[in-house]
Amino acid sequence: MDVYGLIGNPVGHSLSPPMHEAAYDELGIDARYVTFEPAPDELEAAIRGAEALGVCGLNVTIPFKRDVLEFVEPDELAGRIGAVNTIDFSGPEPTGHNTDAAGALRALREDGVVLEDADVLVVGAGGAGRAISFGLADAGAAVTIANRTASTARELAADVPGADGRGLEDLGDVLADADVLVNATSVGMEEDATPVPAEALHGELAVLDAVYRPLETRLLRDAEDAGATTVDGAWMLLYQGVEAFELWTDRTAPVEEMNEALRSRL
Repeated sequence: MDVYGLIGNPVGHSLSPPMHEAAYDELGIDARYVTFEPAPDELEAAIRGAEALGVCGLNVTIPFKRDVLEFVEPDELAGRIGAVNTIDFSGPEPTGHNTDAAGALRALREDGVVLEDADVLVVGAGGAGRAISFGLADAGAAVTIANRTASTARELAADVPGADGRGLEDLGDVLADADVLVNATSVGMEEDATPVPAEALHGELAVLDAVYRPLETRLLRDAEDAGATTVDGAWMLLYQGVEAFELWTDRTAPVEEMNEALRSRL
């Protein structure tokens, strides 16, 4: 039996196990997906232990996405992002990958959103915003990053090819000409709030909210009222998992079954 899993602290809330195990069941793969919660100072021992025990692959979540770079060989994109959310143990040494960017892009593209030459506003300059911004730039989009602390947005923009960094006070001006809006903050998760004024939204936008609890955030409700295309955060979560599954198994993921398993628990 093959073993895959998730390493983080905490991980009890994760929806990855049912999503991945639905894929194993559908394709008849003899595998299980388990969670590991090492102490922060035991990360290296956990990675080396997983490798020694024959674990095939690990997803990585908070607080380890950056620290794990020290113990794996990152691919080119993960190295540029500076964070790893997927480890593959199939080679001579563990390799690190970042499927967050691919998950966001695929979520948008599956809804018919064209990213090449699009003007995209990413709100949030944390880990998710960083990964998504690099992915969008690689896809040929013109990226503007807005953050509560404008200097943080400008620092990230300096790393992302062709990107611009702004403060939240510039949201209205940037959105007027934007094709795509991505909320990469946690605003809307704990309360009925939005990082973007409703009056700044318009019908020519496609809006992806990375928040998936709740599925229908205030931002997405406002965007729908404005006539925009809306993409909820569960699609990004799904497709980052799909990318990891396909990386590990070299099999085409059963997306429908994974999506059903995910959404049945939201």
